[in-house]
Amino acid sequence: MLINSEPISEDFGHLLLRVGAGGTMLWQHGWPKLMAFGERVDTFADPFGLGPAFSLVLLLIAEVVCAALVVLGLWTRIAVIPLIIAMAVVVFMVQGDAAFAEKELAAVYLMAFVAILFTGSGRFSIDRISFG
Repeated sequence: MLINSEPISEDFGHLLLRVGAGGTMLWQHGWPKLMAFGERVDTFADPFGLGPAFSLVLLLIAEVVCAALVVLGLWTRIAVIPLIIAMAVVVFMVQGDAAFAEKELAAVYLMAFVAILFTGSGRFSIDRISFG
């Protein structure tokens, strides 16, 4: 296999997209929220009226658990669905009336996770390991 052959180039692209989007979501957004759970639990945004604690837990499942699964390439297409929902809620509900510059990062994450949903995890993922 050559590094510049199309299939392996695409798979490296999938890997970079997964690790980049999933890794930064986990490291820059999910992990800090998890570490500050007690400080944020009562004041977290509650766009659906489920309560701030439950809303924060749902977001942490997406930003920590699902983002880690995306990085690993494990159940990737299923794991991006909560991330897509979370970023859509941020873009269209939580920051819906804000200027685009304020919700740009969430929109970029949304587009990246939608791209992963359509393209899959690529060859360099746990999804593609064959045990047989």
